[in-house]
Amino acid sequence: MAGNVADGAERFLADAAARGLDVDVVERPAARSLEEAAGILGISPADIVKSLVVKHRDGTFLFALIPGDRQISWPKLRALVGVNKLSLPPADVALDATGYERGTITPLGSTTAWPVYADASIMGRRISMGAGAHGRSAFVDADALTAALGAVVADISDPS
Repeated sequence: MAGNVADGAERFLADAAARGLDVDVVERPAARSLEEAAGILGISPADIVKSLVVKHRDGTFLFALIPGDRQISWPKLRALVGVNKLSLPPADVALDATGYERGTITPLGSTTAWPVYADASIMGRRISMGAGAHGRSAFVDADALTAALGAVVADISDPS
């Protein structure tokens, strides 16, 4: 698996560079939870953005970028996407869809460039997100990230 970890980190950095995104990647100890990761990084859970892989009934996927203190609002996301069924796939399906293990997933460097939907609450600030490998976090400007990814920015979350 070590080869895949390096590969994921390299794909992340290469894609960020290709998009002209300024990302700061930091190494950190493994965290057992998002809250623990936030503590290690010295930021609030809201500043860690989860990159969730969401599966359409037709077998395609999308990324939902959700702040760490919130959760996907399935009704809002389904309405925005215009479908009546979306789901979180098992970890192995998410890996096949993105090339990233759960906990390292990011739209940057995904093996397939699925559409990105970002919760509006992440905008206007510097956020932390997965960087393609365990024990790594990336800091990036949310506005620059969503612009570089061509993300649909909308209210797609609810408080946890």
